[in-house]
Amino acid sequence: MQNKNPSDVNFSIEHVAILATDPVTLGNWYEHVLGARPVWDDKQSPPTYLLALSNLWLEIHAAEAPPVGRGNNKLPGFRHVALRVDSIEDAKAELAKRGVKFEEEIRPAAGGGRVLFFEDCEGNLLHLVERPPGSQIGKARWSIQL
Repeated sequence: MQNKNPSDVNFSIEHVAILATDPVTLGNWYEHVLGARPVWDDKQSPPTYLLALSNLWLEIHAAEAPPVGRGNNKLPGFRHVALRVDSIEDAKAELAKRGVKFEEEIRPAAGGGRVLFFEDCEGNLLHLVERPPGSQIGKARWSIQL
């Protein structure tokens, strides 16, 4: 086996795992609110799912313990998933129709643009991010259709 230089390795994100108190309800939320599509279901109880949110997969399975500080964006570790949109106002209006509650105001984004935080049905943080036209920061590789 030939040793490879780390710069020769092609990394890409395949999936993000979300441990859930109720995987069925959380999976349904991502399908109905964000338009995620089922990819795989282990048919167990409780289930593990893979859902496609554009080219990113979400693995949803049962948590073994209650969450600690899930909605606190200042704790260490992975804290939120950012969803790039063309218009925060349009995305907010569509998500509000689907039952999403927005408790914060739109604010400036690091690197330019604007962000708007919200939570899924289990309190996991997500946010919409809108970048100025032509911005190369956070150039989206994936898109979702709301």
